[in-house]
Amino acid sequence: MTETTSPHGPPREPSSKLWKGVFAVTGIMTTLVTYGVLQEKIMRVPYGEDHAFFKYSLFLVFCNRITTSAVSAGALISSKKDLNPVAPIYKYGLVSVTNILTTTCQYEALKYVSFPVQTLAKCAKMIPVMIWGTLIMQKKYKGRDYLLAFLVTVGCSIFILYPAGSDLGPNDAFGRARENTIWGVSLMIGYLGFDGFTSTFQDKLFKGYDMEIHNQIFYTTFCSCVLSLTGLILQAQLLPAIQFVASHNDCFFDIALLSAVATASQFFISYTIRTFGALTFATIMTTRQLVSIMLSCVWFHHPLSLEQCIGAVIVFGTLYAKMFMRNATPKPSPSDKEENGASSPVKGIP
Repeated sequence: MTETTSPHGPPREPSSKLWKGVFAVTGIMTTLVTYGVLQEKIMRVPYGEDHAFFKYSLFLVFCNRITTSAVSAGALISSKKDLNPVAPIYKYGLVSVTNILTTTCQYEALKYVSFPVQTLAKCAKMIPVMIWGTLIMQKKYKGRDYLLAFLVTVGCSIFILYPAGSDLGPNDAFGRARENTIWGVSLMIGYLGFDGFTSTFQDKLFKGYDMEIHNQIFYTTFCSCVLSLTGLILQAQLLPAIQFVASHNDCFFDIALLSAVATASQFFISYTIRTFGALTFATIMTTRQLVSIMLSCVWFHHPLSLEQCIGAVIVFGTLYAKMFMRNATPKPSPSDKEENGASSPVKGIP
C-alpha cells in the first residue's frame, strides 16, 4: 500500500528551520557588529567642536547593565514568571563583580589598542577558560585542546607584535594616541582572565539551581548596576560623565544605541543556543568577529601588515577547524560548551 501525502499535509520543517537560522544569524551579526563599531567610536573618536574624548568606561557598563536589567525584568513580568531570586543574592553579586571587571577591561583596552587587536585577542579566551576549568572545576582536557589553544596564542601574538608600519605613528586619524601595546595587552589579559573566570565561576555558583535564563540575567545585571553606580560615585565620575553626554548629543545617541544592541544581543544569543546549540552559535560568533575586524579596518582606517594577516588566518583557521572537529564528535563535553560561552548566558559582549 503506497502512502500519499496531501499538499496541505505536514508543515515544511526545513523551511521553518531555515528562517529561524536567518533570524538568528541576522540578529547576532547586526547587534554585535553594530556594538563593536559603536564601542570603538565612543572610546576612540572625539565628540563635538572641542574634539573631546569620552573617558568613562564604567559609565558605559552602567548604561548597558541597567538597560538589560530593565528589559529582562519586563520579560519576566510579561511571561508571568517568578521575579524572586532563585539563588542567594550574594552569588549573583559575585558573578557581577567579575562581569564588571571583564567589561571595564574591554572598554579601557580600546584607549590603547585598536579594535582589530582587541577582537582577535578575545579569540584566545579558550586558554583562561581551560586554566580556570582545571583549577576550579577539576576538568581534564585532551591534548588536541592544548594544541588548538597554542595555535590561537601564536596567531594572536603575531597579530599584536607585528602592526603595520603606518599604524605606529604618535596619533591615529582621529587624534588619539596610537597603540600602547604593553598597557593595552595588559588590559586584554585582564579581560581574558576575568571573562574565563566569570564563565567557570558562574557555572559553579549556580550549579543545582533550576534557574530561568531571564531570572539569572535580571539579578546579575541588577547587581552590576548597583556596583557600577557605586564605583562611579566613589571615583567622582558620575556627574562628569552625565555632563559630557548632556553636552554632546551624538555621544548620548551612541551610548543609547550601544546599550540597546548590547541588550538585544543577549536575547539573540540565548535564542540561538536554545534553538541550534553551542556549535552553530560558536560558528556565528567566530564569523562575526572576522566581519567586525574587516569592518573596523575599513571604517576606522586600521592598516594590516602581512604578518597580521597571517596571524588572523592562523587564529580563525584554528577556530573553524576546532568547530569542524567538534561537529564530528557525537556529544560535546561540558568543557567544550564552556569554551564557546554556551554555558554562560550573562557575559561581557565578545
